[in-house]
Amino acid sequence: MNQSKNSDKLNTFFNEEYASLKSYVRSNLKASVHRDAEDLIQDVALKLFTSADRYSPINNVAGFVYRALRNKIIDVMRSKKKNLEYYSQNESKLNEFAALIYEAPSNIYPEQIKEALKKAIIDLKPNYKDIIIAVDFEGYTYKEIEQETGIPIGTLMSRRHRAISLLYKNLKSKQELIS
Repeated sequence: MNQSKNSDKLNTFFNEEYASLKSYVRSNLKASVHRDAEDLIQDVALKLFTSADRYSPINNVAGFVYRALRNKIIDVMRSKKKNLEYYSQNESKLNEFAALIYEAPSNIYPEQIKEALKKAIIDLKPNYKDIIIAVDFEGYTYKEIEQETGIPIGTLMSRRHRAISLLYKNLKSKQELIS
């Protein structure tokens, strides 16, 4: 009986307050390669729904959900490696990645090329951008990303390969113009 009532209350709350939950999570946790607001909310929702029968009747659903989200945010912040955005990486990481894309020594790139590369990375689809930042700039291994996200290693490798291929195609003409 508690399970169906709790599940119904949780379902109603998540349906009505999803946008507010996203805003709350975003304000407390900056999006990273491994976590964004929706992922975190979905993780908490899954846990709450699968455990609904273990709780006594939930009277204050909002407080219950927000407390669970706050605890999850704290867990993520404690456990994740230092998350660095691509633009805060040191110059050598960008040079190394430029060497991969442009197939030339890593110390000869003018600022125009580096800026074009940064912009091209930003403009990638989120899945592609995330894997490039995680592997090439933050230093995560495919195994670490798989464990964190549940995405198979082969899929991650394929996404990275496609991302590099897209970057290469997009930036090839810029390199020719600058050279």
